[in-house]
Amino acid sequence: MLLDLKGDSNMDPTVGMFYSAGKENFQRLNAITSGMSQQEVDYHGPEGKFNSTGQLIKHLSYVDLLWVYRIKGEPLQHALEEKYGPMLDRNNQLPNIKNVPLQELLNDYKKVFVMFKSECSHLTERDLDRIVVYEDGKKATIRWGIWHMADHSRYHQAHINQLRKWYRECIE
Repeated sequence: MLLDLKGDSNMDPTVGMFYSAGKENFQRLNAITSGMSQQEVDYHGPEGKFNSTGQLIKHLSYVDLLWVYRIKGEPLQHALEEKYGPMLDRNNQLPNIKNVPLQELLNDYKKVFVMFKSECSHLTERDLDRIVVYEDGKKATIRWGIWHMADHSRYHQAHINQLRKWYRECIE
């Protein structure tokens, strides 16, 4: 398999490069979670002190959805907020989820990724310079936002890999 940072043929080449980084990470997430049992998806690490894989996937879906809507220049639809949110619970933690099948979490994330792909197919290199507001009034370009989506995914994939290691050690 040839790896490259090239987007779809209908994408601006620069936009496609950023999109493909996100696409590779989405594919990688699917690969690293392959074969997880429900017990492993819900596992919170040693002494139950960490976010579970389920929480992390839901979090990634929500953060990426927020970026899709920033790219669109539209407020997030209430129905999507209800389905994918909130970002944090009342204790400022990722909301705890339990017994949500891995395939459901990944399918929900795939829907977000399809929206992301659609938005990228409409963007030009010039659009990447557009500034959007996120998290508490911070400002960023669309370019940074797309890069951040890929970087954020890799960051939490490292957590998932660590959870998988701990889980294997726990059950052996």
